[in-house]
Amino acid sequence: MDTHAPQPGVESEAHSGPSVEDAPSPRRVLSSDTVYKGRIWDVRSDAFELADGAGVLHRDYIEHPGAVAILPMDDDGRILMLRQYRHPVGMDLWEVPAGLLDVDGESNLDAAARELAEEADLTASQWHVLADFFTSPGSSSEAIRIYLARGLSEVAPKERHERTDEEAEIQFAWVHLDAAVRAVLAGRLHNPSAVVAVLAADAARRTGFASLRAGETPWPAHPAQR
Repeated sequence: MDTHAPQPGVESEAHSGPSVEDAPSPRRVLSSDTVYKGRIWDVRSDAFELADGAGVLHRDYIEHPGAVAILPMDDDGRILMLRQYRHPVGMDLWEVPAGLLDVDGESNLDAAARELAEEADLTASQWHVLADFFTSPGSSSEAIRIYLARGLSEVAPKERHERTDEEAEIQFAWVHLDAAVRAVLAGRLHNPSAVVAVLAADAARRTGFASLRAGETPWPAHPAQR
């Protein structure tokens, strides 16, 4: 018997492979101009070099303030999802509460608490970071942080936010996490924040959520928070 063989379910350090971690990579920016000013985000055109003398590259991209998303989970392990119309894709999508980081001086966690109250009429006493990601790093600077919110309570009816426009049509459903995972893998869910949130929560559940970062954890990967 090989006493040095890895135990089932345990990955030995020798076979774990290289560590993977994204890192800032400053490049020489020759020019940077706003070529389109939008209501929520702008389009910026940059000229830069990958290395001295390597030639000038030009890239146009969406300059985005970033956003937060929240996966509310009740004591039975169910998650709250909401259905909302999204015009660019012409579909009603099942999503999780989310919103822009567009309030000056507001922390990431405070923004998440505000969006949870505005979109889902809920508050939470326990907050953890589920995942951070860039939605489309080849064409946008948008960064999203997803929180797991537990210890939920309802906002008093007289204190609830009045939802307008597309938000006025929001419908809610409490879904078992396993069912949401199956929906993602079957291709029935498409919103990126919802997909990442569901799969990250499923992975974190295997450790009793002990592997998650605290809600107040800094977010240095966000382009505006470096």
